[in-house]
Amino acid sequence: QVQLQESGPNLVKPSQTLSLTCGVPSGSMTTTYYHWSWIRQSPGKGLEWIGSVPYRGNTYFSPSLKSRASISRDTTKNQFTLQLSSMTPEDTAVYYCARERADYALDIWGQGTQVTVSS
Repeated sequence: QVQLQESGPNLVKPSQTLSLTCGVPSGSMTTTYYHWSWIRQSPGKGLEWIGSVPYRGNTYFSPSLKSRASISRDTTKNQFTLQLSSMTPEDTAVYYCARERADYALDIWGQGTQVTVSS
């Protein structure tokens, strides 16, 4: 079992950049089998996959968010970070980090963190 924990701001102003970090158990990221993903949930859009980063190689993003999203990893610190630029009120959602299996199933999730975009 893998425990994931999101951290970051709960309130972001329009046009600013959201930065969220997901902490994972020590050593969990040193494998090529799993990817590490960000997902969000809102009443208007439901569940939406944002993107993922593997142990090695390129990151992958939802086409609708590719131009605004960035995911970085720090294996030595056992964490990966989402940055989402040009935030608007429509980006208000609960943001989750999750482990993604080779069959694309998101089997382990963090608790989620509410992010509200408002001035």
